[in-house]
Amino acid sequence: MLLKLDNPSLLLKGVDMISELVTEVKVKVSEFGLSITAMDPANVSMVGFKLPKSVFSQFESENTTLGINLDSLKKILKRAGAGSSLIMERKENLLGIQIQDKIKRSFDLSLIDIESEDIDFDAKAGRMEFTARVELDSIDFIDVVEDAVIVADACAFIIDNGKFIIEAKGLNSARAEFSGDEAKINAEQCKSRYSLEYLQKFLKGAKVSDKTVISFANDHPLRLDFSSSGMQVSFILAPRVETED
Repeated sequence: MLLKLDNPSLLLKGVDMISELVTEVKVKVSEFGLSITAMDPANVSMVGFKLPKSVFSQFESENTTLGINLDSLKKILKRAGAGSSLIMERKENLLGIQIQDKIKRSFDLSLIDIESEDIDFDAKAGRMEFTARVELDSIDFIDVVEDAVIVADACAFIIDNGKFIIEAKGLNSARAEFSGDEAKINAEQCKSRYSLEYLQKFLKGAKVSDKTVISFANDHPLRLDFSSSGMQVSFILAPRVETED
């Protein structure tokens, strides 16, 4: 396996997002590119990350799986500056990483055995049925989630009369409303509540993508999709089903 990436920040951004949920992952390299799918320890959320083969300047690999500690990988990736190239090569139980800029620097990262089951993100997500799809500017989504965090630990995603609403209620409340002028809304009437602790973690995806695509249904899981320069990251979040006062 030998991969060369001329924009290492793409991988760093993905690793940074995923490390909000898990500490160890299986990195899969196939004819399609590099991908990571992981479930958080509480089985509340799932993340799917893809770097397609087309973003690599060199890609030589058979299907392989690498067990990686994300914190260790992130520390190495942060050593790559603007204009650096990254080369990754498997050496038995090690992942050799070269950072090439003015000088060539080399690291060896120990591969680890990970007991978790193999998860196919597309297969799992493909079995979910969504009745609402909303596309909006990521900067607006970030603002609204951060508003909601001020007043509560969960918020409701609502489709009502063609409008998309995010509403949070505790002792105080916050509400944001989007019409078809501010967002692309293709949805039936529905409502579902989600943990703001997790939504805050997902905001790293929104910060690297111009658009946020939101898919949900009545008391069903939420799916968030982000993309940037070929990188794709998606999150699934279980609903918080509670009896409201």
